[in-house]
Amino acid sequence: MFDLTELERAHAIVGQAVPATPARGWPLLAERLGTQVIVKHENHTPIGAFKVRGGLVYLERLKRERPDIPGIISATRGNHGQSLAFAASRHGVPAVIYVPRGNSVEKNGAMKAFGAELVEHGEDFQAAAEEAQRRAQFTGLHMVPSFHPDLVLGVATYALELFRTAPDLDVLYVPIGQGSGISGCIMARDLLGLKTEIVGVQSTEAPSYALSFAAGKVVTTKTSNTLADGMATRIPDADAFALIRKGAARIVQISDDEVAAAIRAYWTDTHNLAEGAGAAALAAALQEKTKLSGKRVGLVLSGGNIDFDLFRSWVGAEAPAMA
Repeated sequence: MFDLTELERAHAIVGQAVPATPARGWPLLAERLGTQVIVKHENHTPIGAFKVRGGLVYLERLKRERPDIPGIISATRGNHGQSLAFAASRHGVPAVIYVPRGNSVEKNGAMKAFGAELVEHGEDFQAAAEEAQRRAQFTGLHMVPSFHPDLVLGVATYALELFRTAPDLDVLYVPIGQGSGISGCIMARDLLGLKTEIVGVQSTEAPSYALSFAAGKVVTTKTSNTLADGMATRIPDADAFALIRKGAARIVQISDDEVAAAIRAYWTDTHNLAEGAGAAALAAALQEKTKLSGKRVGLVLSGGNIDFDLFRSWVGAEAPAMA
């Protein structure tokens, strides 16, 4: 898909807008997991999520190769759309973003604040994506997919930062939505010649990649009703699945309750706010805690964009009382 030189160049492009994010150990998290742990804080980017990296690299190439591009269009549950809106605004390119009805109010607001035209359509991501594709065909707007080599190249820059900071990780847990994040981690690990075991994480309510991994072929689901919207995927991308099948050790499924517990743990142990997908890696590590003794564990905190009302109803109501 790309080589180390291309990854280094992508890192330079991303670095013009996104300083390297922290990769940090937290003593209370280490106590909770019973082993050494490093958290890659992609919740500290300008959009609060790792996706910004992919948008910056994708738009840089698009604008360089097609300087007169009339605009872009895409579909999202939030962070992909924020990434494209952020990058498009830096390049002076109009952006139209489709979201399903009932999408995160705060993510919708952020996309509009970055300059995107927001359109609500359908009951889930897949319906929104199909409508965005139809509109692209008759408007001349460039359709940006959810998975593309340039998006993977961009988000792989966080893995490059992490592995150069902590090349001795035994295992790295990575959430899976459309697959760009874990694909970038696999690519960066392999290009650096490391042996880190990479473990994908999916919701029990949206397990399409996990089911595909187990079956050895693409398996779709009829619903994706997890509150962790960044993992709400029904139809795996075939290219992403091929890379994950080859390079991941396994995929762990976690419940929404486990995600809520992990969000609380991040808040109490590190004072970092994680969205559902952002807390998924920690939730999976806690589920597999007995396997991790003596290992150096990496966790991708992929984003912190959780709506306040969701945090309050899903997580906050069960949070322990403060002294």
